[in-house]
Amino acid sequence: MTIDLLEANVMCPNKAVIINDFVLKLRLQRYAPSSIKTYKNALLKFLEAFKEHDLKHLSLVQIQQYIHFLQLEHQISASYQKQILATIVKFYGFFFNRSLDLSSLYPKRKAKSVPKYLTAFEVKNLFLHCSNEKHLCILKILYGCGLRVSEVVSLKQSDLDFSNMQILIRSSRAQKSRKVPLPISLIGDLQIYLDVFRPKEYLFEGQKGGAYSIKSIQNCIKKYALQAKIFKIVSPHTLRHSYAVHQLEKGVNIHYIKELLGHSSIKTTERYTQIIKVSKSNIMSPLDQLDYIVK
Repeated sequence: MTIDLLEANVMCPNKAVIINDFVLKLRLQRYAPSSIKTYKNALLKFLEAFKEHDLKHLSLVQIQQYIHFLQLEHQISASYQKQILATIVKFYGFFFNRSLDLSSLYPKRKAKSVPKYLTAFEVKNLFLHCSNEKHLCILKILYGCGLRVSEVVSLKQSDLDFSNMQILIRSSRAQKSRKVPLPISLIGDLQIYLDVFRPKEYLFEGQKGGAYSIKSIQNCIKKYALQAKIFKIVSPHTLRHSYAVHQLEKGVNIHYIKELLGHSSIKTTERYTQIIKVSKSNIMSPLDQLDYIVK
């Protein structure tokens, strides 16, 4: 790092000690493993940048210069800038009981784009081009339950409740765990998959055991979308978006969809209503539908 930072008298203490303590504090606050990993990596870079400075008395100007340096030299994204700033705020709160106001350094809010989704025909076509039983179950559970890919790979066999037709979606925060309906049409596929693959702990496991990798799921979805000639960017989250859109189109209450998706704010779920407003332009008049009635 070559930016002009103010001189300081105290060297940065051992990074490993700080990182381990920081991670422990995040675990005690029940942050998700993925969030902890993000915070940890951001803090490592921050500590490296200021390894010869007095961390306790670091000024807002120095932090501002650091963010500016990352923008210029590393072209960091707006979302990563937010993660770095959030990490710095947590670090100073944990270790120095210092409340930093870095609001002026946060990127300007941008209007959220309309979620990308597949039509029901495209979803069905995607399934038809999937010949692997494990992959098919993963695709169907992503779409049929509206799950995040991280939730799918974390599923255990014990989370399936066939008697009550429910799936338990566990969260790192107990109060955010939820139950979603188990689609009837998925039961047959799951039973075939369980008989053939016989997973030991997780519902979907890798070749060497343990949870199936998110990267593998991302790759297989891209492959099947290409085979199905779906010329859109298709990801696991696309299937989650498709679930939400199709539920709204059927008239399912938006507040119920919010709970099923595990959204903390209704505003997140309301993004899908933009799509429904557009799709309403294709709704056929009941007068036009009369021609399809068989006498």
